[in-house]
Formats: sequence, C-alpha cells, structure tokens
Amino acid sequence: MRVVVVGAGMGGMAAAARLAVAGHEVVVHERAGTHGGAVRRYARDGFGFDTGPGLLQLPAVYRDLFVKTGRERLEDRVELVQVPVTARHVFADGTSVTLPNASRGKVIAALDDALGAGAGERWAGMLTRAREAWEATRRPLLEEPLRDEPSSRGALARDRAYPALRKKGLLGRLRTRRAGGAAGPALAEIARDELRDPRLAAMLCGCAWAHGLDPAEAPASAAVLAYVEDTFGTWYVRGGMRVLADALYERCRERKVTFHFDSAVTGVREKDGRASGVELADGSTVDADVVVAGAGPGAPGGQGGNGRGMARFTVLLALRGARPEGTPHRTLVHRAEAPGQPLTLLRPDDPALRPDDEHEAAVLTLPVPPGTGTGSGTAGEFVERLLTLTDAAGLGLSERLLWHDVRTPADYEAETGAPGGLVPPPALPGAGGAFLHPANPARLPGLYAAGGWSHPGGGLPAAGMSGAMVAGLVQDPEWRGSV
Repeated sequence: MRVVVVGAGMGGMAAAARLAVAGHEVVVHERAGTHGGAVRRYARDGFGFDTGPGLLQLPAVYRDLFVKTGRERLEDRVELVQVPVTARHVFADGTSVTLPNASRGKVIAALDDALGAGAGERWAGMLTRAREAWEATRRPLLEEPLRDEPSSRGALARDRAYPALRKKGLLGRLRTRRAGGAAGPALAEIARDELRDPRLAAMLCGCAWAHGLDPAEAPASAAVLAYVEDTFGTWYVRGGMRVLADALYERCRERKVTFHFDSAVTGVREKDGRASGVELADGSTVDADVVVAGAGPGAPGGQGGNGRGMARFTVLLALRGARPEGTPHRTLVHRAEAPGQPLTLLRPDDPALRPDDEHEAAVLTLPVPPGTGTGSGTAGEFVERLLTLTDAAGLGLSERLLWHDVRTPADYEAETGAPGGLVPPPALPGAGGAFLHPANPARLPGLYAAGGWSHPGGGLPAAGMSGAMVAGLVQDPEWRGSV
C-alpha cells in the first residue's frame, strides 16, 4: 500500500518507520523545513539548547521502535544517560529537597530529612496508590489504540483508576465536580488530603503542571505521572533531545521513507467513502491508500486534541562560568503566588551544548495559557521577573548571564503550527473521558491519527506509542494492541 504521512513529528516518523518495514511505500509531507516537530535545537555562539522536551521517560518505547525497525539497539544510535537526580525542588519557604532518580528508599529518606519525619512515607503511600492506577489502566491507555466506540472509551473514562480515599457527602461530591461535569477528585484535592504538607502537594501538582495540566482540573489519576517518573527513572540523550529526532529521521530514510519538507498539506482527499490521498498547498494532489495525520489541531486530518494543555514560555540562558559541581539536571522553583505551578530549570552537564567548560547552557520554562504574551511589560522585563525568582531560590543565574533568547507561545505556533503554541498534554484516565485524546482510527476509513494530538496524547513516549498503534491498525483494522 501507498501511505502518506502528514507531518514529520515524532509520532508521524514512528508510524512511518514501522509501516515502511512492513513493506508499505511511505511518503511524508511536512509543512516546516525540518523533521522532529517540537523537538528542536537552537544554537548560537557555541551554545546549544533543546527548545522542546529536554528529558525522556520510558525509553523502552524507542528501544522497541529501533529493534522492530532494524534489529538494532537504540543505544547504537544515541547515548542514553540516566540522570542521577530526578529533580531538586526549591520551595517558596526556603526549604529544598533533592530526589534521587528511580530509588524509592532513597527518596523516602531524602524527604524525611528535608521536610520532616513521615513526609517520605506519605509520598510513598501516594505512589503506591498511583501504581494501582497505573496497573489498572496501563494497557488500554498506552498499549491499545483508542476507538470512537463506547467499549473503547468506557474503561478509561471511569474514575476507578484513582478513587478518593474516603467517600464524601453531598457537599464534598459537589466540590470534586470539575469543569465539563466530570465527577471525581482532582489532583490538587488528593494532593492536599493525602500528603498533608503543602510542599509535598506542590511536588505532586508540579509534576502535572510540567506536563501542561492544571492540577486543579486534572483528575486524580494524574498521580501516575509522578509514579512513572519515580519508578522508571528519567533519562537524557547526550547532545540534546534533538539527537533522538535525528536518529529516528535517519532510521526512516534507511527504510526508504521519502520526505518532502516545506510541503504543507491543505486537505485530505476522499473517494468511495474512504481517504484516497492529500491536497498540497501548491495545488497538487498525492494519491494514497492510507493517510496518517501526524500534525496538530487545524491541520488536515488532525483531530484537534482534547482542548486542554498549556503553551510554553522558554528562556534560553547562556551563562558565564563553569557549571557548579553537583548541580542537578533539573530544578523546580516553586512560587508562593502560584502553588503547584513551578518554573522548571534544565542544566544539562553536556559538553556538546556549551562552547567550553567555562560556560554553561540552561533552559528556563514556564507553562502558560496558549497565546499568552509577556503581559504589560517587554520580553526583557518578563525574563527579569523569572530570573528574580530563580535568584531568590539561590541559583544565582542573573550575575552569570552572558545573553538570553526568549521563545514565546507565538514562536512555537510559528514553528509547529499549533494554535497559540499549545503543547498537547498526556492522556489521562478518569474524569468521564474528558482528558482522553481523539481516537487513532478516524471516522473516515483509511485515515489514522498519530502523534501528541491523538491517543495517547503528548510527550515523547506517547508519540512513539501512537506510531506503533497506527502501524498495527493499518496492518489489521481489528488490531487490539501489543501482546
């Protein structure tokens, strides 16, 4: 079969590589001039910065992709590094805690030492309940394609994944009814009730916030995001995450996938009740037996996401002076005026991203509503406000600043085509299905959706999973997921 993939993002390329190995003729049309979607790099004066995701979870998704498309390990193409520290949290009251990566016992001890006896056990108890939610929903959420049918959505829509610890009266039930009419506790509620420490609550809510989810609206099942991070660890790709996108692009090319850049798709063609190709911006058409839409909302064939998520303000910081010894890769700066909505600072120890060892590259990110500007001030004043917060946290970035570059939601919109610079959040079970993304098979036969704007949502692991799901469905429309 001839397959046209719309968009050369990570989900689209994951689908393209798998379909090409299955013997299909695959052609990718990408509106931008390069591959990778939001996984980009900015370089200047010897500094390099990830402008999209800076860390990787569940690398097994890409390990499986490379093995299945070429009997080759991912590590033969990229250098994966498991960071020793998941994150350092600096709280508004001046306390801080550094969490070891993928070591529950050490995390418990660190929390007790920093926040007081019992803090670690409360955090571990929450993660144990999150594990139950993970085990109950992992397969239908991450291994099986989502279909537009009640049986497919029903199992994920119920709040059984992470129910409230105790039954509530009528007033409590009314308080837990979130936007859209979905009943069940919100993440902020279970953080308050179960963790009983505003700093622990800020840690849990901050995990969802970093994924572009409002903890006051996200269902309690968002606790699985913290569980995945704690259990499976956090990884970095040496040279930056763009190296992973480059490796996937090269894998596609090796499997004879054809790419056309600066080639915007404006419509999906239909014939005899099914997708039959695409229309391009130059007025030409491309015939196909199958169309895979890997692009975002508003793109032809795009399903539009679930209407949730955040955009990003990102500040790329070129710093004078060597990276201080013991600096964690990731620091979350919690804000008194916005509990559970921290700033994220990434400081990779990677010589490939700095001109020499007497300089440091860092990336400061704040999720914001899509389309947000810098407020009443200039971009420079906005950066100054953010740096003031990091200085108050004792990070001392302002005095070392050589230069900076600002990436606004408008910049991301221009780069990715996503309205307002919106970044798709991961799909979540519960909440009546309000946090699920559109199904992988579209209602038009022969049209499928991959990437962050379709099931199972945003993030590098989910993008790779969506590609596997679509490839399975193209091979067999009745395919129900991996074994």
